[in-house]
Amino acid sequence: MNIFENQSFDEERALYGSDGVLVRNCRFDGPADGESALKESQNIQIEQCFMNLRYPFWHDERLTIRNSELTPLCRAALWYSHHVEITDTKLHGIKAIRECGDVSLARCDIDSPEFGWSAQGICMQDCTAKSEYFLMRARDITFQKVNFQGKYSFQYIENATFTDCYFDTKDAFWHGKNITVRNSVIKGEYLAWYSEGLTLEHCKIIGTQPFCYCKNLRLIDCEMQDTDLCFEKSDVEAEITTPVLSVKNPTSGHIYLPSVGQIIRDDPHSQGKILIGDRHDSYIAEEKEFTQHA
Repeated sequence: MNIFENQSFDEERALYGSDGVLVRNCRFDGPADGESALKESQNIQIEQCFMNLRYPFWHDERLTIRNSELTPLCRAALWYSHHVEITDTKLHGIKAIRECGDVSLARCDIDSPEFGWSAQGICMQDCTAKSEYFLMRARDITFQKVNFQGKYSFQYIENATFTDCYFDTKDAFWHGKNITVRNSVIKGEYLAWYSEGLTLEHCKIIGTQPFCYCKNLRLIDCEMQDTDLCFEKSDVEAEITTPVLSVKNPTSGHIYLPSVGQIIRDDPHSQGKILIGDRHDSYIAEEKEFTQHA
């Protein structure tokens, strides 16, 4: 293995096409302002490096990045790369990961709009992230203990599992398919519209108008806070442990909850049942008091 240590690189394609290199305590920065430092490389280890130039890791295979910093000027850092492991690293450039496969991140700090678009096989653990349009169209996702903040997250994703996470977001999971969220908090308006096959277990949902136009939606022992106009035109099976402000026109299924402030039925196709109690002991909510007509 070739070792580059305690050096500075600023030229175009500084280590282009490398195979089997360790880059330790190096800086990719300088007046030449070169791009694509390690493009088309394989079997690369990056340790304690400072990356301040654009497009360093495109079309790479078997890449490890540890204890490094990718600055806001390190734009579009990892595109079209596979078998990537990133630990204890800052990823602060826009579009840091795109169309990559088999990517794992642990203990990373991410501040990157449009992060992770069309990635396949992305795992994230003990990370913090800020982004807009986070993980658009990504597939095969596993998150554990991830704290996320940003808008329009997880849209059009497929095959995802999230555990012990905190998401402060809006318009999350729109058009997503086959998603499971466990033991997590999701704060933000308009959650999961047009999703299919979304299951939430032991979660807390905060914000207005969640779960509209959903298919095969399941909530298991979930809390709902400040949630109104829920479940509009959705196929839903829900067991909710807290009062809900209002439910509007669920298409089908059963919604169990301790109480509801308002039930809105102004769609003749709304056949979903709203029941006070749980699956073992419940009664149909008195909708006459709540019904609004168009």
